[in-house]
Amino acid sequence: MAKQPQPISPVKNFFAGGFGGVCLVFVGHPLDTIKVRLQTQPKPQAGQPPLYSGTFDCFRQTLVREGVRGLYKGMAAPIIGVTPMFAVCFFGFGLGKKLQQRNPDDILTYPQLFAAGMLSGVFTTAIMAPGERIKCLLQIQAASGEIKYGGPMDCAKQLYREAGIRGIYKGTVLTLMRDVPASGMYFMTYEWLKNILTPEGKSVSDLSVPRILFAGGMAGIFNWAVAIPPDVLKSRFQTAAPGKYPNGFRDVLRELIREEGVSSLYKGFTAVMIRAFPANAACFLGFEVAMKFLNWIAPSL
Repeated sequence: MAKQPQPISPVKNFFAGGFGGVCLVFVGHPLDTIKVRLQTQPKPQAGQPPLYSGTFDCFRQTLVREGVRGLYKGMAAPIIGVTPMFAVCFFGFGLGKKLQQRNPDDILTYPQLFAAGMLSGVFTTAIMAPGERIKCLLQIQAASGEIKYGGPMDCAKQLYREAGIRGIYKGTVLTLMRDVPASGMYFMTYEWLKNILTPEGKSVSDLSVPRILFAGGMAGIFNWAVAIPPDVLKSRFQTAAPGKYPNGFRDVLRELIREEGVSSLYKGFTAVMIRAFPANAACFLGFEVAMKFLNWIAPSL
C-alpha cells in the first residue's frame, strides 16, 4: 500500500509542475537532441559507415559542427509547452487518484497509482504531440544541413499551411502509445520509491534532496524503459515526408524491423538513459521545491 501526499491543488500544481518541467527540459534537452538524431539518421549505403557510430560520436559531431547551441536546437518548443503540459500532467495524476478514492483518506494501491499516472498521459498528449512534432523537425534539420524552418513558430505555420491542423498533430496516436503506459510507470515508481526511502515515523514530505533526486531519477529510468520503442516509431513517423507511411505506425514498424531488426526499436537507448536520470531528478526536485514554496506563501490556496 502507498501513503498518499497532501490533496492536490490545481493552481499550485500548475506552477510547481511548470517549474519542474522547465528544470527537466533545461537539463535533459541536449541528450534529447542526440536521441532524435540517432533515431532518425538515414540508413547508410552499402559499404558506407552510418552518419553516427553511437551516442558519443553524435554528441562529438554536434559539438564540433554547431557548438553548444546545437545541443539546444528546438528547445523553445518544449519550453513553451512545458508549463501547461506538466501542470496538466500533475493535475491529471491527482484527478486519477481522486477518481479511485471513495473517501479522501483512502490509501491507493500501486496498481491504482499506475492507473492514475496513465490518465495523466492522456491529458498531456494534446499539448505534447504538436510540441514533439515541431521539436523533432527542428532537431533533425540542423543535422541534415537543410534549413527549412526559421524556428518553432515558423515550423508550426508551415506545417499548418501544408497540411492543416492534422499536419501539426501528426503522430498523436504514437504519442498516446508512448505516454499513457510510460506515465503510469513514471508516477507509480516515484511514489513507490518515495515510500521506500521515507524513514520510519517520518512523512514523505520531509524527504531529503538526495532522496528526492534518486526517486525522481529512477522514475525517469523506468518511464523510458517503457517508452523507448514507441518513441522511436514516433520520431521516425513525425519526421518522415508526407505520404511515406500511409498506414501510420504499422508501416514504420514493418520498415524498421525489415531493414534494421528489432534492435532498431531501441535506437538512442544510451542517450535516453543518460538523460533520463538527471532530467527527471531535476523535474521532481523542482516540483517538490516549488510546492513547498507555494505551501509556505499561500497555505490555503
